[in-house]
Amino acid sequence: MARPRVFISSTYYDLRVVRADLERFISREVGYEAVLFERGHIPYTKEASLEDSCYREINGCDILVAIIGGKYGSTSADQKHSITQRELKTAIELGKQIYVFVESLVHNEYETYKLNKDVEGFKPASVNDVKVFSILDEIHALPMGNPITAFEVSEDIVHFLREQWSGLFQRLLQEASRQKEINTIQNLQETASTLKQLVTYLTEEKTQGDKAIKDILLSSHPAFLGIKKAANIPYRVSFHNMKELDSLLSTRGYKRDTDFSPEGHIDWDSQSNPESIRVKETIFEKDGKLKIITPDNWKEEWIKKVVHQQKPNDFEDEIPF
Repeated sequence: MARPRVFISSTYYDLRVVRADLERFISREVGYEAVLFERGHIPYTKEASLEDSCYREINGCDILVAIIGGKYGSTSADQKHSITQRELKTAIELGKQIYVFVESLVHNEYETYKLNKDVEGFKPASVNDVKVFSILDEIHALPMGNPITAFEVSEDIVHFLREQWSGLFQRLLQEASRQKEINTIQNLQETASTLKQLVTYLTEEKTQGDKAIKDILLSSHPAFLGIKKAANIPYRVSFHNMKELDSLLSTRGYKRDTDFSPEGHIDWDSQSNPESIRVKETIFEKDGKLKIITPDNWKEEWIKKVVHQQKPNDFEDEIPF
């Protein structure tokens, strides 16, 4: 079963105890997957640096927990930010859920920094580099809701995350309940639209023959709703052949699997998650055109999402920055 992946971002040596406490909470208590570079959770390749591999791994995570202490940390390759700062910026650009925690001493002195940052010779006591405060400046300037929370010990972070994630789960249950009602209304609207078109045909367009009926049935093909649900697409879906479906799914991050699709089916594999969209091959004609299938003859299992088992990572070496 897929688990939420939580990327822990911070400097290493000064916050390694906090990182270890969070790993225990996330992996053992909550049952999510904690991603920490020192545990070998990030796959490295010879084509990319250790730093770039971390940024790339954020794309496959659902949540980023950023911990800011008194150390600025290693400078990134662009020489403009710290690596922790770049990780945070990467998560923001990708639209990930972010939680930011700042050590209480740093958090309290930040207000003093804002009043004295232009004063020559100002030396804060809580940080080794005033650029730590520039990270907080960037976060406070964000238009999105990413609150900064002060902490003194690891348990403060654990308590906050436990409350936040419980609230998100409760909201998810409510939204799932409401989604059933929304789906029912959408299905009724689509059925009413089809019936209206049929009535128009019978009363005004009788001279067009069978082609008009086929066009009407194709405009509300049940495969459209199947793909919409499987790929979690928020807007109306339409395609008339396999090529158009391939183009539609590729824009959503799926790639057609031409080697390992099960017999009688076609798989489109997600490029970011261990899942595929599986489509019954017989819904298409031999030339790739979509067959006309009425809702009564349609089976939901002809289009479905398949979640794959992730292989365990056996790279357990510690590799601190």
